[in-house]
Amino acid sequence: MSSTGGGRLDAPLVGRFEGPRGEFYSLHLGREGARFLPLGSSVLRGRREDVGNQSNHGIRSAGLTAEGAAPRLYEDLAPWWPLLSPPGEYEDEAADLLPRLGIAAESRPATLLELGAGGGSLAFHLKRHFRLTLTDKAPAMLAVSRELNPECEHLAGDMRSLRLGRQFDVVLIHDAITYATEPAAVRAALHTAAIHCRPGGTVAVLPDHVRETFAPETDHGGHDAPDGRGLRYLEWTWDPDPSDDTYTVDYAFLLRAADGTVTVEHDRHVEGLFARAQWLQWFADAGLSARSEADPWGRDVFIGTPRRSASQTE
Repeated sequence: MSSTGGGRLDAPLVGRFEGPRGEFYSLHLGREGARFLPLGSSVLRGRREDVGNQSNHGIRSAGLTAEGAAPRLYEDLAPWWPLLSPPGEYEDEAADLLPRLGIAAESRPATLLELGAGGGSLAFHLKRHFRLTLTDKAPAMLAVSRELNPECEHLAGDMRSLRLGRQFDVVLIHDAITYATEPAAVRAALHTAAIHCRPGGTVAVLPDHVRETFAPETDHGGHDAPDGRGLRYLEWTWDPDPSDDTYTVDYAFLLRAADGTVTVEHDRHVEGLFARAQWLQWFADAGLSARSEADPWGRDVFIGTPRRSASQTE
């Protein structure tokens, strides 16, 4: 990829991005490759329709807060999820997680409630071992999961407030918990998990990072579909303000349609970052005895068991 400081480029405009100092660039794809061109401040101040602004190009935050908007990945970009994070990428993680859930062989199938199940890629591997109830607040992601896991129960709901009136052998919150960007949101989600977990059951929570182990990183990948569509991504995890309780994950997506057309999209995710001791205290506050275990990828897996009945925690 080459860059240039100015001039006219006779190639299709496919995306716009904000630079580290607030400057904006347009991305063009042509026969000679890809180029970034700076967008002048006078153009931005004019707010021309063909230039746009942050809010209509996916540069926005998200979190489990009252005002948080969902990332585009869980709304208009959700149909691309199977090419970003397919079930095959979760096989090893599922194999590592299963022994941690504390379910012995029983005559009846064990039940599992997943809060924030997303596109169902992890559930795809768990459904062989559990009767699954999969919940998510994003209808577009539930649609993706239903197609992958049609035999599972799917319900729309926010993990902070969902009340199903029944209990499960296991309650799982995978990395969707990272969108809890405030302590109150984490506490609410753990309370939901606790009241849906039967006595003697297991609550498992897997944030992507805790404060003690967080480090900036980049990742990339993507997959192709049989119909000619393809996705490639660059994922950039960084912390613009180490003094607060969040970090940022920026995604750049190259999306190839079945007709070969390629577009570029940017999506910003703001995620919660808390200390291990805070997590353990919040488990205790929810009536759960908890411990933290490290998985093979260096992430904390929090495993909790109820200390009191749901009627006491409600």
